Amino acid sequence: QVVESGGGLVQPGGSLRLSCACFGFTLDFGWSLDRYDIGWFRQAPGKEREGVSCINGVDGSEYYEDSVQGRFTISTDNAKNTVYLEMNNLQPEDTGVYYCVAHRLLNSALAMCRLTRAQGTWGQGTQVTVSS
Repeated sequence: QVVESGGGLVQPGGSLRLSCACFGFTLDFGWSLDRYDIGWFRQAPGKEREGVSCINGVDGSEYYEDSVQGRFTISTDNAKNTVYLEMNNLQPEDTGVYYCVAHRLLNSALAMCRLTRAQGTWGQGTQVTVSS
C-alpha cells in the first residue's frame, strides 16, 4: 500500500513537496527480489495519466519526464519508508492529481514511468493546483 500527501494550492513559481508513505514492503537499494520501484504520475483534467518521475529500487537511478526535468526531484528516506517529490517553479500546466505507485522489481525507472493503470499498487492521489 502507498499513501500520498502534501498536495495543495500554490501560485505559479511556487513549490510543494509530495510524500508517498509505503507500507507492506521496505524501501532500500541493492539487488533483491523484494525491491520495489516507485513512481510519481499525474493526471490533468481531461488528459491521460502520465509518469513524471520514477526511481529504480535496485540502483537508485531516476527518470524525469521532459517537462519537469530540472524542476522536480524524486528522493527516498529509507528510514521512514517514504518517497518524496520536490516540485519547484510550479506552473499552471503542472495542475492535476498526483499519484504514487509501487511495482516489484521492474529494475528500470523508465519502465516504471510507462506503467499502465492495471499494473502496480496505486495510492488514492493528492490534488495539486497551480493558480494565481
